[in-house]
Amino acid sequence: MLEDNKQAGLLTAPVVVGSIEETVLANGVLEPARMVNVGAQVNGQIDALHVSLGQKVKAGDLIATIDSLPQSNALRIAEAALANVTAQHKARSIQLRQAVTVYRRQASLLSQKAASRLDVETAEAAYKTLEAEVAALQAQMVQAGVEVETARVNLGYTRIIAPMDGVVIAVITKQGQTLNSAQTVPTIVVLAQLDTMRMKIQISEADVGRAKPGQKVWFKILGDRQTRYEAVLAQIEPAPTSMSSEAGIQAAANPQGTVAIYYNGLLELPNPVAALRPLMTAQVNIVLARVSDTPLIPWSALAEPEADGRYRVRVRTPDGKSQARLVTIGLSDKVQAQVLDGLSVGDEVVLRADGPLSEPVTGGML
Repeated sequence: MLEDNKQAGLLTAPVVVGSIEETVLANGVLEPARMVNVGAQVNGQIDALHVSLGQKVKAGDLIATIDSLPQSNALRIAEAALANVTAQHKARSIQLRQAVTVYRRQASLLSQKAASRLDVETAEAAYKTLEAEVAALQAQMVQAGVEVETARVNLGYTRIIAPMDGVVIAVITKQGQTLNSAQTVPTIVVLAQLDTMRMKIQISEADVGRAKPGQKVWFKILGDRQTRYEAVLAQIEPAPTSMSSEAGIQAAANPQGTVAIYYNGLLELPNPVAALRPLMTAQVNIVLARVSDTPLIPWSALAEPEADGRYRVRVRTPDGKSQARLVTIGLSDKVQAQVLDGLSVGDEVVLRADGPLSEPVTGGML
């Protein structure tokens, strides 16, 4: 409470008991704790889009379908190739068994002097050739089987499935649009889990040394100045935000001029009623320290600090004049200051004075 003593030309405020917190102010941006760009891994035209903006989906729900004719044909071709090589393998296996039988018969006849060595060698060459062909066809069967599986997977890619529970926060493509995944994966929709939000806080290099993980954080959003949201600072990224890209790294290595440096502080907080939305901004207070039931005076009552760190204040005396005192200050929020030494509750400090000091400077506990 301010008191204006017009007769003495003093504007004063009493030393009161209250709570104060010292904070670091920073700008914060909200984003979903988990967000996924749902895209396509195959080329083609979108036949149908099965979700709309704002719709809630479950993991496994169908998001969109892409024209599957090319992938279906590719699967049929791969299955036909597998069937063909399987049939060849079966035929060569039968021939191999027959060739082995002939070789064994010729070898038996040779032992009985009833066949020539040339006949045996010819039979041996025939069965070994077929044996190699069967091995080659076996490898071709494996390759053809892999091609069938690949074609089947590509066919499955024409059905775009939700990878997680969430809300559709953006629809990027439209029904009938043609997708080309040759260079980049085209995004169809963006899913986000909005029940938990993450905030990125831009902490300046001047303040990052005072901010620590585990400190309490509070903020209000522009659309609701009545609700105070509280959380705990979870992490401070070790490198500034400007180094999040290769160009930023090169710029940091070769600085030109003066640029503002910020470090991202991260926190998460529940959002049960979806009052917090993606990309909302807020002025965030990182609480460095807080005390309750402590003597407080207005910050404007303090003069410049002395060499020993104490501050000069003027206190109203019973005769209506003012007296200078040296006080020790603790926490400050630039509106109020905590008094550790030099004043008592009920003393009236001068915020504005037109009259002279009545006594010399004093200090110490009162």
